[in-house]
Amino acid sequence: MGLSEIKALVDKACAAAGRAPSEVELIAVSKVQPEDRVAAVLDQGHRVFGENRVQEAAGRWPPFQERYDGIVLHLIGPLQSNKARQAMEMFQAIHSVDRPKIAQTIARLAQEMGHCPELFLQVNTGEEPQKAGVLPDAVDGFVAECRALDLPVQGLMCIPPVDEEPSLHFALLAKMAARNGLKGLSMGMSSDFERAIAQGATHIRVGSAIFGERDYG
Repeated sequence: MGLSEIKALVDKACAAAGRAPSEVELIAVSKVQPEDRVAAVLDQGHRVFGENRVQEAAGRWPPFQERYDGIVLHLIGPLQSNKARQAMEMFQAIHSVDRPKIAQTIARLAQEMGHCPELFLQVNTGEEPQKAGVLPDAVDGFVAECRALDLPVQGLMCIPPVDEEPSLHFALLAKMAARNGLKGLSMGMSSDFERAIAQGATHIRVGSAIFGERDYG
């Protein structure tokens, strides 16, 4: 589709939901995308990007940051403890805080480094054994634990099961966030971001619909 078409669909979805487009941050997910496709999106003026892996981002973004001002990077993939320091130096937001151990590591590093990215806690709304994230019944306790560590928790994130209606999971995430006084909702991808906006998404993570299908070869 391309960036301009996606932005038009975001605006339309916001209008349908009675929301302002400024309430929704479009994160262009650039993982595994060729450099020329990323440069083309940068040339169109977009500056907010998502990456899945710390190492891939470290190899990709420094040259772009020299050429383009105002780039904002979001880590949307899993974070290992041994990559936490590097992630906190490179990313302005981390969407995948999914267990107490990584929260404790981030808190320790934040004290040491004097800064911390915005954080989203990942919730395994479908309770899928293969998927990261805290289970729904553990969310309140995890939010409280992160707040006790002085972490800047902005909201919650989820990736719904592929074979279930995503709106149900978006609604569940929104309910859990509201219950805990959290405004941020990182939810919705290329195939379902319009439904996510209808349920209150503040951050949508769109990759292939902007850049084209990924080539993992």
